[in-house]
Amino acid sequence: MRSIDDLDIAGRRVLVRVDFNVPLEQRDGQPPLIADDARIRAALPTIEELRSRGARLVLVSHLGRPKGKRVEELSLAPVAERLRELTNAPVILAHAVVGEQVQELADALGDGEILLLENVRFEPGETENDPEFAKALAELADFYVNDAFGAAHRAHASTAGVAQLLPSAPGRLLEREVRTLTNLVEHPERPLVAIIGGSKVAEKIGVLDRFTALADSVLIGGAMCFAFLCALGHAIGASLCVEEDVEHARRLLEEEKKPGATRASLFLPSDLVIGDRLEADAQHRVLEGVEVPPGWMGLDIGPRTCERYAEQIARAGSVFWNGPMGAFELEPFAGGTRAIAQAVADAPGMTVVGGGDSGAALAQFGLEHAVDYLSTGGGAALELIEGKQLPGVQALDGAGVA
Repeated sequence: MRSIDDLDIAGRRVLVRVDFNVPLEQRDGQPPLIADDARIRAALPTIEELRSRGARLVLVSHLGRPKGKRVEELSLAPVAERLRELTNAPVILAHAVVGEQVQELADALGDGEILLLENVRFEPGETENDPEFAKALAELADFYVNDAFGAAHRAHASTAGVAQLLPSAPGRLLEREVRTLTNLVEHPERPLVAIIGGSKVAEKIGVLDRFTALADSVLIGGAMCFAFLCALGHAIGASLCVEEDVEHARRLLEEEKKPGATRASLFLPSDLVIGDRLEADAQHRVLEGVEVPPGWMGLDIGPRTCERYAEQIARAGSVFWNGPMGAFELEPFAGGTRAIAQAVADAPGMTVVGGGDSGAALAQFGLEHAVDYLSTGGGAALELIEGKQLPGVQALDGAGVA
């Protein structure tokens, strides 16, 4: 795979796929505001390096899910404004993705200048990986750089299709993401502890399978723990749980017990925080044990579980965390996720957090800079750890013509 070091980009146009899919705050009658610019900042090293080498940048990104139609609330206009502030450089926002006017803007770029295309998912050909649309994108530039790790698991025109048409390379962010996550699963410092939370076992069964075979300990939290508790015969009250998840959990528990199995130790909650409903003002209490009474639901791991999990994390040589321990967005049920976030932040070993809700939790508790690596791609990170090929990465392997 080429590096951007191998591309002779001075005075040439470079199409850069970035991930500017930032959260927006919608305001009545006012333009939306960017709630978190972390993804824009994550792309800056690649953008600034290319600019310093005299490249003429054409940036392409999606925002939200407009489903192939122009949705004004999902325009990249707020992103363009924030990028101007962060780069202290003019950023031209094209009012379309491709077409004659966009081509003219790209042709007029000077060295180090930036053109940001409008939301690429306004075009139906993007998610369909339409060859004609990919060709239209490729005509805007001489080289292609993919720095959008958060979209690398999508075989879309701007992540996979265009890479076949131009000399291509990964950006610095994508390089670092792949290297960090690959090293974590292939060459971890031991013990390797994986903390997996969230709501559904089925959504993370691939990651659970990988870590139960690879890690030394797997700590289970979030609503998915109730599938495991149910499989063990515990009452779970009104806690979130579906039969498909119970079957997955039962299989993992059975495989752990097989004679001679060299699989990770599975850790499940030993106490819980329960509530009578999923609301900030719900009645709630700490439940000693895990037998959830009727009409109540488990909404967080309990303090004794937090201590047990923190002990495992403190002894780890490598830690991977993905998924909250409870409904952390509601203060009565934030304690478990807060405790795990702090334990990960304090861990002496290598700490990697898989983005998504885990990254949001770190930010909520002011700990996002206290871990060694915070991935920008939740879904892409999980698929890479599972061992899947990411289309946006695979397309760069020998892509384009030299």
